Amino acid sequence: MLKLMMLTHDPVIAKAADEAGVDRIFYDLEYINKRERQHGRNTVISEYDIDGIQDVKAVVKNGELVVRVNPIYFNSKREINEVLSKNPDYIMLPMVIDSHDVEKFVELVNGRAKTIIMVETTQALARLDDILEVKGIDEIFVGLNDLHIGLGLSFMFEVVAFGVLDYIASKCNEKGIKFGFGGVARIGQGELPAETIIGEHYRLGSQTVILSRVFKGTRDSGEKASFDFDLKEELEKIRAREKECECWSEEQFNENHRLVKDYVKRVLEN
Repeated sequence: MLKLMMLTHDPVIAKAADEAGVDRIFYDLEYINKRERQHGRNTVISEYDIDGIQDVKAVVKNGELVVRVNPIYFNSKREINEVLSKNPDYIMLPMVIDSHDVEKFVELVNGRAKTIIMVETTQALARLDDILEVKGIDEIFVGLNDLHIGLGLSFMFEVVAFGVLDYIASKCNEKGIKFGFGGVARIGQGELPAETIIGEHYRLGSQTVILSRVFKGTRDSGEKASFDFDLKEELEKIRAREKECECWSEEQFNENHRLVKDYVKRVLEN
């Protein structure tokens, strides 16, 4: 089954998500150059709050905690050490440019948490073979948003529809390195229906996905987590779709991929 990640800094939301069956709580610290890269786009820019990690960590009892740090910069050593002092299960490096970034990151982490390397720059795409040779990578995560911006594309799922992700998946699968990509909406929702995206994860061998912002919860007046839907029920719908995909033939995977391409083409034509 896919590892389902939910992005939140709120321990109340994190606790509810963990109890409902979300596999990973995703705590994001990345801010360096992100506003400039994604200016004018409907994306989430996180606040930098290392101290809040421990409150979220304390409520994650069933799943795992993933913390994304900033890209390698002059203060990476201090930042990574501070994050690791909060005992996350995974630490994620964004905006990798080359194997030297990855080597530095792995050296700084030094086995104190599992590592996730983001492939989301055109440089990382071109240098993927060298990056995957670095020892100490536990997982790869493909950032569709920044990658499609870097490639000069109009819609982030073009990366999925037209072969770029197939290339990345084949390289990761050859090396036996786990990988994931992008986000998924609730079943029956999304610019591309969530059920078709789940089919692509299974076709490619992906193992991780972020739950999109349509899963976002809030605190109610009683300081409890509040959702406009039944979170556990929506997660069960995803799991039911996964069980269907597990039984698909190659022809069914190919047909689902054709649907994805058709949806993407429609978006581009509008």
